[in-house]
Amino acid sequence: MIIRCWGARGSVPVSGKEYMKYGGDTTCLEIRTGDDEIIIVDAGTGIRQLGNKLLNEGRRDFNIIFTHSHWDHILGFPFFKPIYFRGTRINMFGCPFAQNSIKQIISKTMVIPNFPVNFDDARVDISYHEECKKSFSIKSMTITPIFLSHPNRGMGYKFVEDGKSFVFMTDNEFAFKHPGGLDYQDYLDFSEGADLLMHDAEYTEEEYKKTKSWGHSVYKDALRLALEAKVKKFGLFHHNQDRTDEALDSIVRDCQRIIKENGSDLECFAVAQGMEIKL
Repeated sequence: MIIRCWGARGSVPVSGKEYMKYGGDTTCLEIRTGDDEIIIVDAGTGIRQLGNKLLNEGRRDFNIIFTHSHWDHILGFPFFKPIYFRGTRINMFGCPFAQNSIKQIISKTMVIPNFPVNFDDARVDISYHEECKKSFSIKSMTITPIFLSHPNRGMGYKFVEDGKSFVFMTDNEFAFKHPGGLDYQDYLDFSEGADLLMHDAEYTEEEYKKTKSWGHSVYKDALRLALEAKVKKFGLFHHNQDRTDEALDSIVRDCQRIIKENGSDLECFAVAQGMEIKL
């Protein structure tokens, strides 16, 4: 299993010299299975560059899994160039929650007058699969969903292949239980022993005094989950739009201090755009 990050920023894309190390595009991951199946998680602005790469590779068959329908996780879809070429086929997976269907979630990014090309004019062949509770498979990869604690709801996922596991839970708030959200113990059990955990770590404790109930976690709470679940690698994810590279480096150092104090050998890092991890 290969995991590549094309965007780890939260809420809105950013640019500038202070964001060069970790990147400014919003959520998009690429997962390559052992048999080279392509799984894309979310269609934030990072999917634009991924689409260019896939076109250069001559790839036309993809799977896209959505965590939820907030703008920063879908607004890159109209700029995913493969959808404008005949012969492109996409299997879309997710739970519609407040929407009527997966199609409604993604098509709203191309509704006139918000975008000049209508969704129905795209040349892509899309198959929709609503997966809200049960595990499902994409070739050799088994994917298990879990409900997140987030406004308007959301899904996290565990990807398992050849005995390796990757847990992805962005946009999840531990200290405030939103409708549909689960208990901390449920997320702990879900993450137990994972080879890699990427979890929402948007806020500092000071920031959270003003942002409680907004749907995101304090980085120390996310680190606590990683430590108690005894995962092997932990990636801080969904970086605040104002969090500079320098500030993120400081958070990573603080996490590493806490890890050392706990006598753990957990590998901790902030997920960066362009990062590739092999499991």
